[in-house]
Amino acid sequence: MANLFPKWSNTVPLRLVLAVMVLGVTAVAGVTYYLTPKYSRVGYAPKQPVAYNHYLHAEQLGIDCRYCHSYVDESGHANVPDAGTCMNCHSQVKKDSPLLEPIRTSYETGEPVEWVRIHKVPDYVYFNHAVHVNRGVSCVECHGEINKMEVVHHSEPLSMAFCLDCHRNPEDKIRPLDEVYNLNWTPENEAAHAEWAKEAVINWNVNPPQSCSGCHR
Repeated sequence: MANLFPKWSNTVPLRLVLAVMVLGVTAVAGVTYYLTPKYSRVGYAPKQPVAYNHYLHAEQLGIDCRYCHSYVDESGHANVPDAGTCMNCHSQVKKDSPLLEPIRTSYETGEPVEWVRIHKVPDYVYFNHAVHVNRGVSCVECHGEINKMEVVHHSEPLSMAFCLDCHRNPEDKIRPLDEVYNLNWTPENEAAHAEWAKEAVINWNVNPPQSCSGCHR
């Protein structure tokens, strides 16, 4: 009597078990990876080739963010300073420190320091730094109190929900333009500031700034 099923069908149960195992491992690996701080980024603080202390430079020495991250108020991107920017000071200060050897090497050879990127939004997101800081959104709103960080870490999720919370209620996040880079600023009169912020948002909605036209059409 002929067999009703082909011979290869005997391996179907084994194949199903293997397929389930592969899917299970893939699912566990995917969930583990996409829910770790390295992906979601909150708390992500990688080791850098040079241990740059923002607390020392920005808080104690009072160096303005724009000195290192130049043109952040004119460009869509916040640039990373080159070795020449660092050497403007460190050709005199701690010029022989072994901790600064990568900076000196970069300055002498022209090869960039291999900084590890910390802050990142999804690839499909368009974020323009200049538009935000020129409308009164301070660095701390997205980066946290970076002037208090000895080791910079990813403070906020920078997720869709995070952005929408701000765009739905921008009056809660904006400040006077001359205080954007004062990372320790708090309003002296919260009620007066709230009124000013609401009026500013109303004016923007009626007459959007030209710099916002690329996003708000």
